[in-house]
Amino acid sequence: MSPYERINPYRGTGRPPFRRSPWGRRVSAALPWVFVLGIAVGSTLPIRQYVPHWMPLPSHWSLNRARDSDAIWQRGGAPDARHAVDVIRTIDGDTFEARVHLSPGPDLTTRVRLRGIDAPELKASCQRELQMAQAATVALRDLLGQGDVAIYNVGPDKYQGRVVADVATKKTDNVSAAMLAAGQARAYNGGHRFGWCGYSAR
Repeated sequence: MSPYERINPYRGTGRPPFRRSPWGRRVSAALPWVFVLGIAVGSTLPIRQYVPHWMPLPSHWSLNRARDSDAIWQRGGAPDARHAVDVIRTIDGDTFEARVHLSPGPDLTTRVRLRGIDAPELKASCQRELQMAQAATVALRDLLGQGDVAIYNVGPDKYQGRVVADVATKKTDNVSAAMLAAGQARAYNGGHRFGWCGYSAR
C-alpha cells in the first residue's frame, strides 16, 4: 500500500471527494457579470444631488459642467436679459447650483456666484466665520425660496463650471443688494479677499 493512500481523508468514508454542482459553477461564472452590471447601472444614476458640495465630482461631470457654464454666459445675451432658473441647491452665502432655461436649446446646469458680493466661507478659519457662513447660507436659501428666480448680467467666473450673475426673485430685484443690506456679505469686485475672522459685517 502506498503511504499516500494511508492519509487519504476520503478512504473508507463511503463519500466521494467534494465536487461543485453544475448550479454552483453557473453562479460562480455569473458573479463577475453581476458586478459589471452593477457598476454600469450605478454610473447612470444622477449622483450630483447625492454628493456633498465639498466632494470633488468625477472628471466627466466637471467637464460637462464647464461646458454648460461656458454655453450659458456665451448665450446670455444683453446684460438685462433675464433667464429663469430652477434652484437645485444653495452651496453657501454667495453661490448656488441651478438649472438654467435658455431658449432655444436644452436646459443647462451650472453654479451661479452672485455678482458683487463675498460671503463667509463654510470652510472656515475660525468658529465665528463658520457661524457667519451658516447664517449667510440660510439667508440666501430663504431669498431664493421666494420663487421665480432668474439670472441676468451673466458673465464668466474665474473658476470653471461657474458663472457670475445678478440674481432676482419674485420679491427681490437684486439678491446681492439684499444680502449686503442684511449684513450677510460684503462688497467684492475681484482681487484679494481678506479673511472673516476679524471682520465686522455691520
